[in-house]
Amino acid sequence: MKTSTRHKEKLLFEGADWDFPTLQRIHDACEDIALGELGLDVYPNQIEVITSEQMLDAYSSTGMPLFYRHWSFGKHFAHHEAFYRRGMRDLAYEIVINSSPCISYLMEENTATMQTLVIAHAAFGHNHFFKNNYLFKLWTDAEGILDYLDFAKSYISRCEERYGEVAVERTLDAAHALMSHGVHRYAGKTQVDLRQEEKRLQERRAHEEKIFNDLWRTVPVGLKRNKSDRDLEHRRAALGLPQDNILYFLEKSAPRLHPWQREILRIVRHVAQYFHPQRQTKVMNEGTATYVHYNIMQRLHERGQLSDGNHFEFLKSHTNVVFQPMYDDRRFSGFNPYALGFAMMQDIERIVTEPTGEDRDWFPDIAGRGDPMAVLRDIWANYRDESFVSQFLSPSLMRRWRMFQLHDDPEVQEGILVSAIHDERGYRRIRRQLSRDYDIGHTDPAIEIVDVDLAGDRRLLLQHRATNDEFLEEEDLKLVLQHLADLWSYDVLLEELDSKESVVRKHVAHPRTSSRQSEFA
Repeated sequence: MKTSTRHKEKLLFEGADWDFPTLQRIHDACEDIALGELGLDVYPNQIEVITSEQMLDAYSSTGMPLFYRHWSFGKHFAHHEAFYRRGMRDLAYEIVINSSPCISYLMEENTATMQTLVIAHAAFGHNHFFKNNYLFKLWTDAEGILDYLDFAKSYISRCEERYGEVAVERTLDAAHALMSHGVHRYAGKTQVDLRQEEKRLQERRAHEEKIFNDLWRTVPVGLKRNKSDRDLEHRRAALGLPQDNILYFLEKSAPRLHPWQREILRIVRHVAQYFHPQRQTKVMNEGTATYVHYNIMQRLHERGQLSDGNHFEFLKSHTNVVFQPMYDDRRFSGFNPYALGFAMMQDIERIVTEPTGEDRDWFPDIAGRGDPMAVLRDIWANYRDESFVSQFLSPSLMRRWRMFQLHDDPEVQEGILVSAIHDERGYRRIRRQLSRDYDIGHTDPAIEIVDVDLAGDRRLLLQHRATNDEFLEEEDLKLVLQHLADLWSYDVLLEELDSKESVVRKHVAHPRTSSRQSEFA
């Protein structure tokens, strides 16, 4: 009886019920393990408890606590709510915001065990990754994002009052359609200010005319308008072309946009930039949070702060989270990022503490180092999904997961070729191909603005270099190109280039403001 009493005194909670003092105890116990034993470095935490309807609302507006209004969010809410009410989908146990303080939203329907898991997963796992990974440091401002979202919400609301909801909605529709092409993909890229560049260009020309006055007097006026290759390069440089950040280019250079429309484009691309690192770190981010919550929950149980029953509840939920269907399972839809990320984190721990000869050959820098958390913290800080898989997916894990590579090219051979099996060459091919699948530079369409005919009809020229001759889907392209033409206010031409740099398809869109319809050639 005495042993049982001592055990109960150490428990963070009993049963499924919880209150806010319980959440504080849970947070403090998780923090003690996360910071003291795992060596995590996190933003201050802010825990919020929300209802299922509030969670659905957060689902509908990209998971952000503050956001401007748009009809598409209401559409998403109705869709998610209908499926949830019919029991056809579950809701996430939490949503976590990359901000300082780091805000974790917990479902009020969660049991005490699930609240513990969520706090360990979000408030410490995701939190550490947000604060320390180089992509988030480079592209996001955790200190300022909440204030900026508040500004964005109020600014768009004022625009609706002043310029009308229809006009604002059309601008947002067009900006959202181009949102995936509204991010800077390379750090340190200097953006040219077109207005300043034009001013400097005029000053240089005036200076040249003053110095070489006699020469300018002898040059026929018509020759000044000739389009030489040098003029073309100067124009492109002044416009910052080629440019893959389409929203940025429109914000700075679209000739007919009002100032309030440019600010809306700026807001949308800032939101896109905020989410840009998350697109590149899904496996690592979820793998980190899952690895952290697993170790914290295990330690809580070992320390007697989590009962056997509550620990079993956790294990059941954790097993569902990291479940990976096999390729021939009808539920298979690719690799579960939670499962792959967690498996790789545990495999790295094994390599660091109990390496085999094969591990020492493949991972000489980390095999047998003996401090798995130091190795993992370094990896979490300095890699993204593509480089993480490329560097740390081991032959052992590939065998355990029964990975192989298929090659299906009807122009080369009949049937399907198993092009990578479990040998050294096969392991490297599997790892290389899987890492490419997580490289957004390979998976996203490579579209750039390459020129503008300023002296003529101001047509905007874009090019899409089709990877593996995979061209854009015409119906979606037609809609998106129409939005682009509406923002540019002049004709837009998109050329699709094959692997030989030959133009194989052309698409033209006319702005609706000129009452002309979009057409495709």
